[in-house]
Amino acid sequence: MMKSVCVYCGSASGARPVYAEAAKAFGRALVEANMSLVYGGGRVGLMGLIADEVLACGGRAVGVIPELLLSKEVGHTDLTELHVVPDMHERKKKMADLSDAFVAMPGGVGTFEELFEVYTWAQLGYHQKPVALLDVDGYYDPLLSMLRHTVEEGFMREAYLDMLLVAREPAQMIAKLTRYVPPMIDKWAEKRDSV
Repeated sequence: MMKSVCVYCGSASGARPVYAEAAKAFGRALVEANMSLVYGGGRVGLMGLIADEVLACGGRAVGVIPELLLSKEVGHTDLTELHVVPDMHERKKKMADLSDAFVAMPGGVGTFEELFEVYTWAQLGYHQKPVALLDVDGYYDPLLSMLRHTVEEGFMREAYLDMLLVAREPAQMIAKLTRYVPPMIDKWAEKRDSV
């Protein structure tokens, strides 16, 4: 049963209103699905918008923020829970431990880094949780193109590309998360068999 969804997204709101609208819509969709939000604990940008919407709709918003960023990212003090941790490593570990799924919305390199860490962990079998992109207005199309190129050039199996869920609308994302069945892939089988 999926209870908590970790959302990675920008501490900025982006250049176009569509990003803010999507953050609010996804916040509402989480509450409607009776899922808690786990996120980076900030009060600014898309991070703040999704948390505020979840809270306004009566949902649970759980933030995890490092001490150093508490003042820089303007830590959200009105959350259901706010965990203050020593550093980024602890932040990411705590967010992963609290979550049943991971969704990246538009954001910058911090968002990409968090996404790719949990995506890598899924490929290696460290967890069986869904990893997804909420591809607002095609924001992640260039990244998906790069991942397809990675498969074509022999650096990633197609099954791992298929493992990454992609949706453009919040309701579609919730549906994909709840239906997710982790693939049974042994990343190293071919290498062991060839030794």
